Amino acid sequence: MALDQRRTVATDARLAASLPAGPAWLTTARQAAADRVAAMGLPVRRDEYWRYTDPTTLVARDAVPADLLAVGDDPEFSGIDAVCLVFVDGVFDATQSDDPKLAGATVTRLADAQDAAWADGLLGQLEARGQTPVARPLAALTTAMAADGVLIHVTGQAGRAIHLRYDRRDAAADVALHHVVKLEAGTTLTLLESGAGAARFASNMEVDVADGATFHHVRAQGRDHGRRMNTHTFTRIGADATFKSFTLSVNGALTRNDCIMEIMGDHATAHVAGASVGDGDAFHHDDTIFITHDAVGCESRQVFKKVLRNGAVGVFQGKILVKHGAQKTDGYQISQSLLLDGDSQFLAKPELEIYADDVACSHGSTSGAIDEDALFYLRSRGVPHRTATTLLTLSFLAEALQEIADEALADDLRDRLAGWLDRHAH
Repeated sequence: MALDQRRTVATDARLAASLPAGPAWLTTARQAAADRVAAMGLPVRRDEYWRYTDPTTLVARDAVPADLLAVGDDPEFSGIDAVCLVFVDGVFDATQSDDPKLAGATVTRLADAQDAAWADGLLGQLEARGQTPVARPLAALTTAMAADGVLIHVTGQAGRAIHLRYDRRDAAADVALHHVVKLEAGTTLTLLESGAGAARFASNMEVDVADGATFHHVRAQGRDHGRRMNTHTFTRIGADATFKSFTLSVNGALTRNDCIMEIMGDHATAHVAGASVGDGDAFHHDDTIFITHDAVGCESRQVFKKVLRNGAVGVFQGKILVKHGAQKTDGYQISQSLLLDGDSQFLAKPELEIYADDVACSHGSTSGAIDEDALFYLRSRGVPHRTATTLLTLSFLAEALQEIADEALADDLRDRLAGWLDRHAH
């Protein structure tokens, strides 16, 4: 079927750019992704999974410039013992980065990749699998156009976390990064991400978690008010393996985070969670999750909390698909918003699609205001209104933050959230 005119114009404009140069295996993967984009076309607002979020600025040929935010705080995770790898406007900066060899894993820059046998056959493959049953053309575009990123191969116990930090200096930077992470059986890795990265920032992360492996992912998305960001995480999870991901988002004009998870091995665990806080009608935040259960005795959790004020908009689209034979599935999904005024919106579309008869799956979605009784209780005991509001807001976000396994990481993000809420309290 021919693509409609609006979709065709946007798609042709983005694909007119040359693909990044690279070795033959990487060029093949990029070209296959470009072909997927050409066949699907870039998204438009009337597409089912874009009905709540306008993709116009994400698919446009040029990025909308965004002012750089001067922040006096220390960078996120600066107090955590991690190997820090820094990208500035989408390009790896070795002068600011730690030696990747300190990570206890094989870390290769995508722009330097030549003979990465383990990545050949994996890069672009999880993204391609994730195009069914829902088309995700922006992910394919990122695979095609990303010139840099990291390839991380974990063959033992990575003694230190790896921190990918995305700095920006150019107010009009338009960045695409692609990361591939492969954990061999029984291995462990903690991966951190932070920073705004660009005026328009796109990233893919493909994560292959083999049997018995454990992957922890904690991300703090940059606070630049005008930045636009779309990210995709594709993961395949083996037997007795664990995948846990948490994202904190503050500020930003438009954020769309997609997480597509395939649970392929028995007795695996997959958790994805997020907390977002937005102030102002320029803030729009969208979490879109798709978890497929295709094994026996597995557990998945989706926990998302959004705090919105002054016309901010939050979106949650979450689906649990339980395939035939995926008995003993335990799927939990909760999405909640705290609306601090009458102008903000929370739009939710929870979904369950179940083809097995021995499962325990649930979903729930609520929106509400600050509990006036709790607020009165705190005020009656001498707590100032501003402080009381911050405390109740942090209490609301607590369930999502509890999904972070490392308490030091959780404390770091709690402190930053408390500071942000205090500065924005009225």
